[in-house]
Amino acid sequence: MNSPSNVPATTCRDAPILKERGQREVFCGLTGIIWLHRKMQDAFFLVIGSRTCAHLLQAAAGVMIFAEPRFGTAILEEGDLAGMADAHEELDREVARLLSRRPDIKQLFLVGSCPSEVIKLDLARAAERLTQVHAPHVRVLNYSGSGIETTFTQGEDACLASMVPVLPSTDQRELMLVGALPDVVEDQAVSLLTQMGIGPIRVLPAPRTAETPGVGPNTVFACLQPFLGDTAAALTRRGARHIQAPFPFGEEGTTLWLRAIADEFGVDDDTFSRVTDAPRARARKAIANVSEHLNGKTIFFLPDSQLELPLARFLTRECGMEAIEIGQPYIHKGLVGPDMDLIPAGPTISEGQDVDKQLDRVRAARPDLTVCGLGLANPLEAEGLTTKWAIELVFTPVHFYEQAGDLAGLFSRPVRRRALLKLEAAE
Repeated sequence: MNSPSNVPATTCRDAPILKERGQREVFCGLTGIIWLHRKMQDAFFLVIGSRTCAHLLQAAAGVMIFAEPRFGTAILEEGDLAGMADAHEELDREVARLLSRRPDIKQLFLVGSCPSEVIKLDLARAAERLTQVHAPHVRVLNYSGSGIETTFTQGEDACLASMVPVLPSTDQRELMLVGALPDVVEDQAVSLLTQMGIGPIRVLPAPRTAETPGVGPNTVFACLQPFLGDTAAALTRRGARHIQAPFPFGEEGTTLWLRAIADEFGVDDDTFSRVTDAPRARARKAIANVSEHLNGKTIFFLPDSQLELPLARFLTRECGMEAIEIGQPYIHKGLVGPDMDLIPAGPTISEGQDVDKQLDRVRAARPDLTVCGLGLANPLEAEGLTTKWAIELVFTPVHFYEQAGDLAGLFSRPVRRRALLKLEAAE
C-alpha cells in the first residue's frame, strides 16, 4: 500500500489549520443589533437580558435621549434569575405594552442573551405564542445574541437564519443578496448587477417586512458577508443555491464576486467589461493612492470579526502586505474557501482562539500591524505594536469598488500614524 506523501500546500485552502480552544476576547452577538435595527425599518429587537446588556447596546449605538430606536431590553431582575417570577408572563406583558405604543412594528425579534440562556428561558416557545396573539399585524421571531459560544458578527447570522423558515415560497428565478450593508453600498451592488441585465434582485434583510424576498428551488443567492454560515445553510435547505465567490473587498474581490453572478446569469464579456471597467479603474487608483504605506509591511490577524481571511486576501494581493498569521473565530470553507484559494500558502491559518498563546506569537513576530479586538488593542499599543480595531471594519462601508480606497485607508492610517510618531520622537 502506498503511504501518503506530504505534498506542500499551494494555497491557504490546502494549508493545515491550527485549531485553538482557549480563552477568547470577543464582543457578544447583541452588537449586531446596532446595524440591523437601522437596516430593517419596521422591525424591533427586544433583548431579554440584564442591565449590562442594556448598557452595552446604549453605549455601542450612542442613542440620544430624545431618540426612539428600534431596540430595547426587557430587564431580567433578580427574581427572574432566581426563578421567583414567571418570566413568560412578564415577557408577554412587556411585548403587549411595546406593541400598543409602537404600532409601526411589523416584525419583533426576541433576542436571547447570556442571562436568558443561563436560566433556560424558552424564547422559541414564547415567539410562537406571541405570534398567535399578535398575528397578522406582527410576526414574532427569536434568535440568540449570546456571546457565550459565538463571536459578535454571528448575531446577524442568527437573526437572518431565524427569518429563512418563514420566508414565502416562490418558483421564480431570482437573485438574492444576503447580508446587511449600508444603503449606499447596497445600492451600488444592485446598480452594477442591474446594468448587466441581472434580475429580479432581492435582498435579505429587506428594509420592510412587505418587501421580504421569497425563496425556492429557482433562487440563487450570493452572500455579502463571510459570517453567514447558518443563513446560507438555512437557504440551501429551502432549495436555494449558493453562488460561491471571493467576497467583494477591493477591486479583485469585487470583480470576482460580480463575475461569478454574471456567469450564473449568462452575462457576456463585453457587457461585463462595459459595466465594470470604469469603477475597476477607480478602485485600483484609489487603492494605489493609499497603499504605498502598506507595501512590504507585515500583518497579524487575531480572530474577531470573521472578516479576517477575505481581508487578508485583499491586503496581501492588492496592497502588497505579508500576512504572518490569519486567525478567524470559525472557518467555513463553503463561504471563505474562494478567498483562501487566492492566498498563497505561507501564513499560519488559525481557527478559534487561545488568547495568551496568540499574544505570545504576536510579541515574537512583532508585525507592522495587528488587527484585533478593542480589549487587546490598547495593551498591544502600550507595548509598541501598531493595531487596528477589527470592529471598525464591520461598522464602516468597505465593500465594492467605490469603497476600496477607504478600505485600504483603514489599514494604512495606523501605519502612517506610527511612522509619524517615530519621526517626531527622533527629532
